[in-house]
Amino acid sequence: MSNHNEAADGNLCCSGADPVVRIKRARKGLPDFVQSVNLKYVKLGYHHLMSHFLTLCLLPLIAITLLQASQMNYQDFQTLYLQLQLNLITVLLATAIMVFGSTVYIMTRPRSVYLVDYACYRPPHHLQVKFNKFMDHSRLTGDFDESSLEFQRKILERSGLGVETYLPEAMHCVPPRPSMSTAREEAEQVMFGALDNLFKSTNVKPKDIGILVVNCSLFNPTPSLSAMIVNRYGLRGNIQSFNLGGMGCSAGVIAIDLAKDMLQVHRNTYAVVVSTENITQNWYFGNKKSMLIPNCLFRVGCAATLLSNKASEKRRAKYKLVHVVRTHKGAQDTAFRCVYQEQDDHGKTGVSLSKDLMAIAGGALKTNITTLGPLVLPISEQLLFFVTLAARKLCNDAKIKPYIPDFKLAFDHFCIHAGGRGVIDELEKNLQLSPIHVEASRMTLHRFGNTSSSSIWYELAYTEAKGRMKKGHRVWQIAFGSGFKCNSAVWQALRNVKPSPNSPWQDCVDRYPVEMAN
Repeated sequence: MSNHNEAADGNLCCSGADPVVRIKRARKGLPDFVQSVNLKYVKLGYHHLMSHFLTLCLLPLIAITLLQASQMNYQDFQTLYLQLQLNLITVLLATAIMVFGSTVYIMTRPRSVYLVDYACYRPPHHLQVKFNKFMDHSRLTGDFDESSLEFQRKILERSGLGVETYLPEAMHCVPPRPSMSTAREEAEQVMFGALDNLFKSTNVKPKDIGILVVNCSLFNPTPSLSAMIVNRYGLRGNIQSFNLGGMGCSAGVIAIDLAKDMLQVHRNTYAVVVSTENITQNWYFGNKKSMLIPNCLFRVGCAATLLSNKASEKRRAKYKLVHVVRTHKGAQDTAFRCVYQEQDDHGKTGVSLSKDLMAIAGGALKTNITTLGPLVLPISEQLLFFVTLAARKLCNDAKIKPYIPDFKLAFDHFCIHAGGRGVIDELEKNLQLSPIHVEASRMTLHRFGNTSSSSIWYELAYTEAKGRMKKGHRVWQIAFGSGFKCNSAVWQALRNVKPSPNSPWQDCVDRYPVEMAN
């Protein structure tokens, strides 16, 4: 079993908190990353594209051969047969080449990975926390001074969260009861709740699971969370299990990528990915403002996803995984420390956010979409983008207006990590998206808050609940995480997708979208 730990939780989502981010906003906002791109990341995208060069060459050749064969009559086939009889060596050589080429193609092509179904955990009603209850409890703890209380109130009012989000049981007590045992209770409640729904809706037996990947940034007990799941469901002894820690809000995409790689090695099996975050043991009880933001934004949530490489599962699967692009800026000290778990001057542990967080997030996003572009954009967009970029680089002329690719031509739906209203606003502006493209992100933030790495699945569930997911539609999931990382996953719908049983939106989607206060 692997246990990967990086720097603190990916609370870059906290960058959406207005009271901190809006300080000198012009300097701290996301940079206009589409105005300048590094050519090496464009090359990286084309490298991914050319990795399928053999397939791209074979398909036209096969098409031309079939076209020529369809135009031949009986006499042509008889003449060809007589010619081949007179040249046995040529026939054998051609056959050997065809067999060899077919074998190489079959052995080297990546196996398709299907998303059979997924389940998002919805906490019970009594765990909802309204703003006034949050503030009353914060005051009653006695840990926060008046300045910190006022700061938290402003964050709540401007964060984009609604009044129906959820906090764990231990945080509803006065005083709160953060401990190892209550943190385990929270983890069990959310993980087992999501998995119970997943197994029930898919009729897959736990014993059939061959790969298990769990990601949770700030709570990594021993035995691990993945071991807790193995124990609860009696998973088989040779299961390939992994536990990812400290990788932030983008860890859900990392977990999907790891499961995808494992499914390339292990044939005819299922992989389960569980994405969650634990709040109970990671509440900050100090007065440092940059460490108070997670208290106001993070809420209870969990998503369990069932993947498979079985060809037979394509018939009932919802989506096919098309691309995963990961960007890591951890080699830069400023990026590495911009979201950092540490103790304040009074020894209280929390996650500190750098003043450069938004700029670093923008740089990571610029790199990620520059690599992703050649893989997903239509040829027309790629040519316009590449020609303009090459002209600017070769002529070294800043007067040449850069061409901004239209990612709406590549994707039908966008699942932007619901980390905060500020991040969603900036991505909507810089990617030139319309309000409906970010609706799922805004409404997820309003209804469930920032559920960390699982938020992109609540957003996908929202799109399905609205009946908008049609066969052939492409979905772009994009998330940020500490370290600093920006990761993307691209899915294609295999059918008109209906919401899963026990969808978190099943009894409230008709109330959305709601009007968001400025």
